[in-house]
Amino acid sequence: MKRKIIFDTDPGVDDAQAIQLILAVTELDLLGLTTIFGNADLDLATTNALRLLDLGGRADVPVAKGATNPLNGPYLGAVAFVHGDDGQGNTFRPASTLQPIDLSAAEFIVQQLNSQPGEITLVAVGPLTNLALALQLDPGIVDKVVEVVVMGGNAFCAGNATPAGEANILNDPDAADLVFGANWPVTMIGLDVTHNVNLTGKDIDQLATLPGPLNEFVAAAVPFYRAFYEQRNGIDGIYVHDSTVVVYLLAPDLFTFGHYPMRVDTSDGIGCGKTWPSLTEPDAEDNPALRPWLNRPRVKVGIGVDGEKVVEVIVSALTASADRQRNRE
Repeated sequence: MKRKIIFDTDPGVDDAQAIQLILAVTELDLLGLTTIFGNADLDLATTNALRLLDLGGRADVPVAKGATNPLNGPYLGAVAFVHGDDGQGNTFRPASTLQPIDLSAAEFIVQQLNSQPGEITLVAVGPLTNLALALQLDPGIVDKVVEVVVMGGNAFCAGNATPAGEANILNDPDAADLVFGANWPVTMIGLDVTHNVNLTGKDIDQLATLPGPLNEFVAAAVPFYRAFYEQRNGIDGIYVHDSTVVVYLLAPDLFTFGHYPMRVDTSDGIGCGKTWPSLTEPDAEDNPALRPWLNRPRVKVGIGVDGEKVVEVIVSALTASADRQRNRE
């Protein structure tokens, strides 16, 4: 039976790769994309999401526009130096004629969870504002979702947007703290994991040969993103952030986890955006300093991964999908 997902996204080159993978596999049923500011502003992120679905032959998948700004404070701005001025590696392809639906992202999430309780997994690979707004709109959705899977955070390593904060969490730390504190099952796949998943130049070159409009588009978008990682991080290829979350849905045994109450630094200081797990059972009576973690649910936090096998899953799935397409033709 296929796993039903809603994919909350801010495309972004790595988001494009993740959507490419979702559309390639047979195990996932994509109910919709919800868009959010982050790698690009909301309008551009939505344009990119619609184009990706169009290129992938999935005009049937609805796209719901989400929040333009964090819960509190301004949007920090796009990261064109990472993803290009168009958010898609400076490919500057024409926009799709597809249009978003009338429901907002939060409304769509609430509608879908209430109409299919116990069947849907929320997968968020951008700032968590849409999920926070959905919780505010209908707190009862915590009992309707199968799992909330988040690409974001850094439990035991440095950030990537600042020394303290990972980019998705830093873009709306208040929303992240709300999502991690809600009484629903949250899995956090952050930099502790994704910085150990490296799609090498050889892998990228292999995937660039796959036929099909979406595969060819993603292949054209990746070089700009790859150049950033090779120059900034000194690696061969790229870290695989968003697609790693998709692989978790397909092959969870490739990951190891700890379970911790989680807080997010929402201050204006240098620690803003840091995800802080409590390594001890919080007890306000014994240690008042631990009071912020008291009665917080435990988040399932990715702390280890077989990075090579994750890459194998990605390459194999995309190659198999291209082969199926060739056989149909």
